[in-house]
Amino acid sequence: MGRRYFGTDGIRGHVGHQPITADFMLRLGHAVGRVLRRQASTATVLIGKDTRVSGYMIESALEAGFSSAGVNVVLSGPLPTPGVAYLTRALRLDLGVVISASHNPFDDNGIKFFSARGEKLPDAWELEVEQALDEAPQWVDAASLGKARRLDDASGRYVEFCKATFAAELSLKGKKVVVDAAHGAAYQVAPAVFHELGAQVVRIGCSPDGFNINQGFGATAPQALVEAVLAQQADYGVALDGDADRLLLVDRAGQVFDGDQLLYVMALDRVRQGKAPQGVVGTLMTNLGVEQALARQGIELVRAKVGDRYVLEELGRRGWLLGGEGSGHLLALDCHSTGDGLVSALQVLQAVMSHGQSLEQLLADVTLFPQILLNVRMSPGTDWANSPRLAAARSEVDRQLADRGRVLLRASGTEPVVRVMVEAVERPLAQACAEQLANAIAAT
Repeated sequence: MGRRYFGTDGIRGHVGHQPITADFMLRLGHAVGRVLRRQASTATVLIGKDTRVSGYMIESALEAGFSSAGVNVVLSGPLPTPGVAYLTRALRLDLGVVISASHNPFDDNGIKFFSARGEKLPDAWELEVEQALDEAPQWVDAASLGKARRLDDASGRYVEFCKATFAAELSLKGKKVVVDAAHGAAYQVAPAVFHELGAQVVRIGCSPDGFNINQGFGATAPQALVEAVLAQQADYGVALDGDADRLLLVDRAGQVFDGDQLLYVMALDRVRQGKAPQGVVGTLMTNLGVEQALARQGIELVRAKVGDRYVLEELGRRGWLLGGEGSGHLLALDCHSTGDGLVSALQVLQAVMSHGQSLEQLLADVTLFPQILLNVRMSPGTDWANSPRLAAARSEVDRQLADRGRVLLRASGTEPVVRVMVEAVERPLAQACAEQLANAIAAT
C-alpha cells in the first residue's frame, strides 16, 4: 500500500491547497493522536515551527486535533527542526512535530514527525496514520481533552545542547563568523550559539517577517553569505536553510563548501582522533571525488537513496555514525539523533580548530568531479520515466559519457520536479548532457 500524503520528508505542499489546509491539519492531528493513544493511555507531543506566516494556522489546527483525541500539547514556538527532535527526547515526550517546508518558499508549508527518541519515523508508522485519516473521528469527552502549554525556554535549552557538542577545550574566540539563518527557524538560536562559544557574530538572514524565509538568503542562496564574509573580512560564514537542518560553509576567501566536502572533513577529523569510522553513508548524488578520497583514508562509502531519512536508515542498518548529502543535510549520530545544521557546523569548525588547518587544507585530498543539477518542473502524474524522447536522449548521453561520468534522474519527494544530475570529468560535458536530458523531460 502506497502513501498518499507522506513524501520522503513528511507532508509538504502549497498553503491553501490540500493537504496544507486547516481542515486537513485538524484531521491529521486527531489521526496522529489516535495512533499515539493506541500505545499509551496518555500522550504528550511537542510542536515547533519555522517562521512562515502559515505556521500560526497550522499550529492551531494541529493543537485542536491533538486535544480532540485526548493528547496533550507543548508549544515551543519558532525552533529548528533538530531542536524539536532534541527536546522531544530530552523532555521524554511521545512525539515531536515540526511545522516547516524546509528550504521551500514561504507559501509552501509542511509537517515532519519525530519519535520519542528524536528520530524520523518509519514508513509503517506513516501508513498507520494515513489509515487513521480514513476512519471516522472519535472525539473524546470534555473531561478527557488534551491540554496545551508553552515551553518558554525551548530556545535556550537547544542552544545549550548545541554548545555541548563542541569540544570543551576549544573556543571560537578571535574568530569572526557571519551567520545566515535564511530568515528561518534558527534566526535567534544560531547567532546565540556562535556568540556564546566566543565568536564575533555578524547576522544576516535573521529578520523574519513571515514571508521572507529562504528568500535570497540561506543554504539555497549562498551568494549573500559569500558577499557578507568578504565585506566583513570574516573568518567563516555559516548558512542554514529555513528549518536549520541543512548547512553550507564559506571560508574567508568566499569559497563555498557543500555537504559532500563537509562530510569528508567530519570523517577525517575522526580519523585523526583515532576514531576512524568503518564507513560513511552518502546518497546516489554524493560526488565521486569524495568517495575516492574517503577510500584513500580506508573508509567505505555506501550510497543510499536521496533523502536524509534513507541515509539515517542505512546508518542504522550498519551501525555507522556519519552520513549526509551534498545539499548539506549531515548526520553525526555520535552528537545527535537527526541531521542538524548547527551541530554539523560546530563539528566542522571543531576539526579546523583542533588541527590548525583551514577547510581548504583539510580538503586537499578531495578533487570534486563537476556535477550539474537541473530541476525540471512537471505536471503531477506525468509519466516522464517512460518517455521515448527521454530514452533516446539517455542513450546518446550514455554514449558521450562512457566511463567519464554518470547520470541520475529522479522525481523529487518534496516538489513537483524531476531532478537531473550529471557528473563528468569535464564541466562543459556535464552541462551539455544535463541540458540534453532536461530538454527531453520537459518535452514529455
